[in-house]
Amino acid sequence: MLQMESGNVSPARERGQEKGRSERPRPRERLELEIEKLAFGGNGIARRDGYVIFVSGALPGDRVIAEIGKAKRGYAEASAIEILEPSPDRIPDRCDHGGDPCPGAPWQGLPYDLQLEAKQDQVIDSLDRIGGDALAGYELLPIEPAVEQWRYRNKLEYSFGDHDGDLVLGFHARGRWDEIVDANDCLLASEANNRKRNEIRSWAEEAGLEAYDLRDRMGTLRNLVIREGRRTGQLQSRLVTSVAEIPRPPVDLHTMIEGESGNTDGPTGVLGAEHLLEELCGLEVMIGHRAFFQTNTEMAEILYGIAGEFADLSGGERVFDLFCGIGTLGLTMAERAGEVWGVEIVPEAIADAEENARRNGITNANFMAADARIGIRPLLETAGRPDVVVVDPPRAGLSKKIVRRLIECEAPRIVYVSCNPTTLAPNAVQLAEAGYRLRQVKPVDMFPQTPHIECVAVLEK
Repeated sequence: MLQMESGNVSPARERGQEKGRSERPRPRERLELEIEKLAFGGNGIARRDGYVIFVSGALPGDRVIAEIGKAKRGYAEASAIEILEPSPDRIPDRCDHGGDPCPGAPWQGLPYDLQLEAKQDQVIDSLDRIGGDALAGYELLPIEPAVEQWRYRNKLEYSFGDHDGDLVLGFHARGRWDEIVDANDCLLASEANNRKRNEIRSWAEEAGLEAYDLRDRMGTLRNLVIREGRRTGQLQSRLVTSVAEIPRPPVDLHTMIEGESGNTDGPTGVLGAEHLLEELCGLEVMIGHRAFFQTNTEMAEILYGIAGEFADLSGGERVFDLFCGIGTLGLTMAERAGEVWGVEIVPEAIADAEENARRNGITNANFMAADARIGIRPLLETAGRPDVVVVDPPRAGLSKKIVRRLIECEAPRIVYVSCNPTTLAPNAVQLAEAGYRLRQVKPVDMFPQTPHIECVAVLEK
C-alpha cells in the first residue's frame, strides 16, 4: 500500500517534538535523505531527526541528494537533484528533455496503478480530515483511470529561454523561474503539438529573435501556447511577446500578443482564427483562445458523463450551470433537462456559449455574463428556483459568499465538479451545515503522471 500524507498537516505534528533534532538546514544546503511517503500535492516526505523536509521529484523508497530551497522553523522545501538509490517501485522515466525529467510529469517514475491508488487516498484524506463527521457516510466510488496515460493534453504552454546563447523553448525546470528545459518531443503532447512547437522555435532562431529576460527586461519572446482540437485536428498557436517588431511568423501561428506582464493577456494580432473547433460529447464547440476548456478532451467526456449521471435528469428539470465557461457542461445536459441557465464572469466566454448552443440547435439553454457572487440572486428572479445546480469552480473552490448564494437556490441536488479535493471538502461542510448531505464522490484521473486529481460529488437535501 502506497503511503500518502497530507501536505496540509500541522508542521509541528510532522516535525515531531524531539528536543535533540538537528538544526534547521540552510537554503541551498544539500542533504542525503530517505523518502518515506508522499505528501498531498505529490512531494516526497523525508525526516532529519524529526524535522520534516518536503522533496519535489522524489518518490517513497528513494534515497536522494536534495537541495534545500525554503527552510522554516517547522519544515523545509527541497528538490531532489540526484537519486542515489531508487525506490523498488520506481520505473524508468519515459519523458525527458536532454536528460532532464519532464517538469510536467513529476510522477512518471511511479507505476500507474500506484498513481491511481495515491489519488484515491488523496480524496479520502481530504474529505475525512477536513470534513470529519459533517461528511460522514458518503460513498466513494473507484477512481476512473485515464483513457491515455501519455500524449493526452490538448493544450500546453511553453516558455522561451536562453542556454549558452541558444534559444530554447520548453518548460521551467522544477522549482526554477530562471531556467528553461528545452523540449523536442514531450510525451504529454501529441506529435502534431510537438511538430508545431519545434517549427515555431526554428522560425524564431532563423529570424534571430531572442528570449525575453525578466532580469534585464531585454529580448522579445515570452511564451507560446498551443491548443489542439483532438477530434478535429485543428491547432491554435498563440505567441506572447514583448513590444517589438518581428518578422512575419508562419501563416498558421494564429495569434500574437504583446504582453508586458508575461501572461497571455494583451492585444491580439490579426493572423489566423481566434477560435478552435472541437467535438465533445456529440457536440461541436468553438473555443476562444482565452476560454477555459478541460485540458484532457477524452477524460472531459467521461467527467461530464459522470456529472450527468449525478444530476439524474428526467427531462423537465431546471438546471443552473455556475462557472459555465463556454457552456460545455450545461449543453451536454440540455437534452435531458427542461432548461439550462449558465452563469460565467467572462463576457467572451458567454458569447462562445451562446454560439455553441446555436451551432448545436440547442434552444433551451440561456446564458448570463455575471459574477456568481452577485449574479445568482438576479438569476433566481429571472429563471425561478433550480432543481439541480452544477458548479465547476477553479482550484480555490467556492467563496463563502457564493456558497451562501448557492444555499439560497434551495436546489434539491448539487453536482460539484472539483479540481481540488481540499477545497471541495470545506465547501461540502458548509453545505452540510445548511441541510445538504454528501452522497457520492467519484475521482477521475484527468492528469496521469502528475499528482493532480479531479472528482465529481453530488449533494442532496
